[in-house]
Amino acid sequence: MLVSVAIAPSLALLSYFYLRREIESEPTRLLFYSFIYGAILTFPILFIQYIVQQETALTDNSFWSGSLSAMLEEFFKWLILLVAIYRQTKFSDPYDGILYGASVALGFATVENILFLVSFGIDNAFIRALLPVSSHALFGVVMGYYLGRAQFVKKGEKLQLTLALFAPLLLHFVYNSILYTADDEVMVWSVFMLGLWIFALSRVKQAHILSRKYRLMQHPFYDSNKPS
Repeated sequence: MLVSVAIAPSLALLSYFYLRREIESEPTRLLFYSFIYGAILTFPILFIQYIVQQETALTDNSFWSGSLSAMLEEFFKWLILLVAIYRQTKFSDPYDGILYGASVALGFATVENILFLVSFGIDNAFIRALLPVSSHALFGVVMGYYLGRAQFVKKGEKLQLTLALFAPLLLHFVYNSILYTADDEVMVWSVFMLGLWIFALSRVKQAHILSRKYRLMQHPFYDSNKPS
């Protein structure tokens, strides 16, 4: 029961972004592997966090503790996407990056959610689905968007890969800052999550536009000299 409750939000969010794909179906096996990569990442990240907490005084401060978790989580998700997916796979279109990014992020969020609910009980399941699980998915969407762009831009690949790391990292910093410092939590969380959803969905829309443009450019009758 508890595992089902912990997994359900991630599967719902991943299904949502998968069904928003416009052109062709992404291999489900590779998406599944991406999900598993993200799930496995949870353990080294938790281990590193534990070691740092034991060996330094930085994490006695809530700001530094939140900053550390944001940096570790986003860096390792970015690294596994870069090494295991981006360097090994030819994307069909830019939207593929969003699917892989969301898959890795939700794999991580699922294991984290299971561990949290085992420790603190199922009563927290609803708020976990609304905040941590959703935010991880949206951070993954933003990361994946820039990874998808990176494979299709003629110039600026390094810039897009850099944005793939730092854009979700900045969002995660803001998330953790609210978590540790917000006084009027309901209002602040409502504004932040609404803004995060709007921004992430704008990246989804932009990825669709780029995907259509890419498909048009592959058409045998496409005239590259004709203004778009």
